[in-house]
Parts: sequence; structure tokens; C-alpha cells
Amino acid sequence: MNSATRNGSQGDLVIEISDLTKDYKNGDETIRVLKSVNLHVRRGEMVAVMGPSGSGKSTLLFVLGLFLPPTTGTYLVSGRDVLSLPRDEQAIFRREMMGFVFQSCDLLENSTVYENLELPLVYAGVKRRERPDRIRDALSRVNLEHRIHQPSNRLSGGERQRVSIARSLVNEPEFILADEPTGQLDRENSLRVLDYFNKITAGSNMAMVVVTHDTTTAEHCNRTCVLTDGVLNG
Repeated sequence: MNSATRNGSQGDLVIEISDLTKDYKNGDETIRVLKSVNLHVRRGEMVAVMGPSGSGKSTLLFVLGLFLPPTTGTYLVSGRDVLSLPRDEQAIFRREMMGFVFQSCDLLENSTVYENLELPLVYAGVKRRERPDRIRDALSRVNLEHRIHQPSNRLSGGERQRVSIARSLVNEPEFILADEPTGQLDRENSLRVLDYFNKITAGSNMAMVVVTHDTTTAEHCNRTCVLTDGVLNG
């Protein structure tokens, strides 16, 4: 999708990363994996991060998800300095303010669609009586309400990924991080998933960052940033 038609101008910044670096030690040698990275993502915007293997994409994703602390730099989410939070509060923030979509879907195999979406609500402390409406609303956004009681291991690959998307939405996060979300799908299902991403983010209060090698996925985003040898451009 052309960035000129859906540029991220609808609202305030959700993600604001400035001069972020990440170093690793290899004996006496220091390896800088991320080099003064700057990334700003606004509400209603979907941004692709592309780059070759070893460019630092996974490291950036782990930092965005608060799984890995950077060496230097700042990271604000809706103006809040999330790096200053204690690790236990970062875990709560991650659980309540972020959604995740992975290439492998990571659904609970011996559970229903409903149970897969209920689990993050349980962890977030959402009351039992509030869960059904939240779950149905999330499934309706990916047109899967009719599969609500279906065992997850009886879904097609495309349906499984759509359930994964719904699960990322159920806690109404500030933003979603997607890691190669179409990597295991055929073209038809890939395009369907990307259309859902567009519908979910366009005009909403939520943002999305998609890490991908796929140019088709990137074309569905508002803009593309390229990460090369730890340097982010775009």
C-alpha cells in the first residue's frame, strides 16, 4: 500500500526510540548489533522493518518487546519511559500494552480458539464475565466468530494465524509486534492476513511494527525501514 495514501499522521507517537544501541561481548571484543537506531511510529500506522539475516532485526524486535535491554538510548511508549520501569513492571506493561504475532502462531494445540484468547485475559486479570465479549470482539475483527469453540488444531494455516492476530488484540494493546507473520502462509492467506492488519490499524489508536523479509508484506505497510549492519534507514 502506498505510504502517501496512508501516512502515519492520524495522531500522537506510540513508539519513540532515539539513539538506541545494543552491544554484545565476545570475549574481549564488543560487537555493536544496533547502532544509534531511531524509530518513530504513530497511531494508526503500520511500519515494516526489513533487512538481511544478521542485520539486527531480531535484536530490535526483542528490545521493542522489552525482552532485551538496550545498551544506550531511549524508548518511549505513548510518552512513557519504559526502560526506567523495573523488570517486573516491564513484564506487566508488555502483557497489557503490547500484542505479539509470530510466524509459527504459537497456539495452544489442545485448546479451543476461545481458550487461546482467554489466556492473555486471565494473565491480565480481566474478570471472567468480561472475557466473552472481549474475545468475540477480537474474533469479529478477523471474521472468525464462527470458530470460537473450534479446537485450534483443526484450523487451517490461515485461520490459525488469524486467531493469533485476534489473540494479540484481545487486551486492546498500544501496539502490535509481528515477526514474519506471513512466513508460513500461501499467497492467498498472506494477502488476507495483510488486509486484516490494514483494517485493524487504519484510523485506530494502535500502531504496528512488522519485521519481515517479504516485499509484499512491506508494500502493505505505510512505510518501510531498512536495517543494515545495525543501522536503520527510513
